Amino acid sequence: MDSTPTAADRGLHPAPRSDVFQNQGKFRTRFNFPGRNVPDHDDHGYGPLSTVVESFMDPGTLIRMHQHRDEEIVSWVPAGVMRHDDREGNELVTDPEHLLVMNAGSGFWHAEETLADDPPLRMLQIFVRPHELGLEPGIQHGPLPDPEPNEWRRVFAPAGADHPFTVRNAVDCYDVRLDADAGATLPEIEGRDAYVYVFEGAVDVDGVALDETESVLWTGDGAPPTVTAGGEGATAVAFLMDPDAPVTRQGTIGR
Repeated sequence: MDSTPTAADRGLHPAPRSDVFQNQGKFRTRFNFPGRNVPDHDDHGYGPLSTVVESFMDPGTLIRMHQHRDEEIVSWVPAGVMRHDDREGNELVTDPEHLLVMNAGSGFWHAEETLADDPPLRMLQIFVRPHELGLEPGIQHGPLPDPEPNEWRRVFAPAGADHPFTVRNAVDCYDVRLDADAGATLPEIEGRDAYVYVFEGAVDVDGVALDETESVLWTGDGAPPTVTAGGEGATAVAFLMDPDAPVTRQGTIGR
């Protein structure tokens, strides 16, 4: 009998590319639900991390003014630009050098747009469940630190952390750009599990092979796994979240 531990034995739960896809012509979205990585998990989200949405917008696309409530929405744009305006008078451009965090709280109205001469946009919109309903709405926008090759960059942190971008629950987000065959061990935070999403390229996560748009949830004990790129390099995003954090499930999208 083979006693070699399986990936699940080691707390690694991979998932293929999500088939939850909405095609609205010039605006297309693919919904990734981290809770679905674990068999028989009774929640599409995993703790405070509700949904990771891969969004595509063609040049000359307008998403008209609409409201979000009771969710924290982070727009991570590795290529192209996403133009935001809102009823607070903000006109903001999010691109590879900038991050947008919308703390929707009791209600926040915004619109998104790409201009006709903008490049095609592919980004992640990350939905975090806040720890309580009806929080003060607000927005955070500004420059990200320059990424270092083969090192995890902290993109956002929980409220109260010493970081310019925060969400109101126990989720930290990191990204990494790996050279060919290079690896980086996941950051370690006590009491946190990790969800890794491959944005570009292919990686190996401690023996689990993942292609672009695939993911793995790590719920194991001991040292965190290492993410190693294939021969073409890779870009990955990791979320470290407390699975036992108190959450709400009444967001407009990220329930």
